[in-house]
Amino acid sequence: MVTTRSTASPITGHRPERARRRCPVGERTGATRSTAAVASRANLSRLIHISRPVLWINTIGTGVVGVWLTGQLFDLRALPIILWLTLPFNLLIYGVNDIYDQETDALNPRKGSIEGARIEPREVRLIAWAVAVTNLPFLVYFVVALPPLADAVILLYAGVFVFYSAPPLRFKTRPFLDSLSNAAYALPLLIVPVALQEEPLWPAVAGLLAWSVAKHAFDAVQDIEEDRRAGIETTAVRLGPRGTAFWSGAWWLVSTALFALVSVPVAVVNLAITATLIGRLLRTPTPATGHRLYPLSVAFPYIAGSVAGAPLVFGIVMGMYP
Repeated sequence: MVTTRSTASPITGHRPERARRRCPVGERTGATRSTAAVASRANLSRLIHISRPVLWINTIGTGVVGVWLTGQLFDLRALPIILWLTLPFNLLIYGVNDIYDQETDALNPRKGSIEGARIEPREVRLIAWAVAVTNLPFLVYFVVALPPLADAVILLYAGVFVFYSAPPLRFKTRPFLDSLSNAAYALPLLIVPVALQEEPLWPAVAGLLAWSVAKHAFDAVQDIEEDRRAGIETTAVRLGPRGTAFWSGAWWLVSTALFALVSVPVAVVNLAITATLIGRLLRTPTPATGHRLYPLSVAFPYIAGSVAGAPLVFGIVMGMYP
């Protein structure tokens, strides 16, 4: 006869419970902190991607040139503005845009790359909070520290880009107004000198205003099909690739003439690059051509900015400017 050995206690008659492994409090806290740190890094990386770092040149570069045009390589008073024009303001531009363009972006094969994020609805809250947290402290500081005129231009600058994407104005869906509103990319050339109580270099400001109108419409050619399917009528959708080439070409000619009043080399480079972009689009006027030309369009401000900045810095260092 086979018998089994009882594991019951000879005193109580009850079986002892198995010992449960308990995680020390310090270990649990450390694991929680580690998980939170990983999540925070992931969120920050995602927000940086949404802010499109490859396009930061259009804000921070313009701000830095704005400082140089006052005749100084660096002015500590301009530092808060320059810092604002990095992640915070670009997150405002593109984060708000991504929130309201989810339908279009879902159809756009460019999204999800360095050309722009494709967000999910669950990310809207994170983006909205991040835009507020990164921008509001700067705006409060500007109201306290800067002249009223500088504050007015800063609020205009921020407001235009918010309402480019957000209702009720949503300039993006209004042909010609969408393109004209993007002239605001030039405003750091006005904001910085006004904040430093210096006179703006008006031909440079006006030239960049015209340049920005042209570039926005040109870059939108590649998105004509996706915007049309989503029911969005932009300048590029209204005019088509060929018409947009003429629209952008006209504005770029205006910018070239204005830049020539400030720097002939910049005007020459501007004319050469715009002639290449417009000429190739007119030769094959399709959204696919616009997409193929987009890398050159992205490089455009880097090239033109280098041509403008290098002599300017040299002139300041050598005491030849202003």
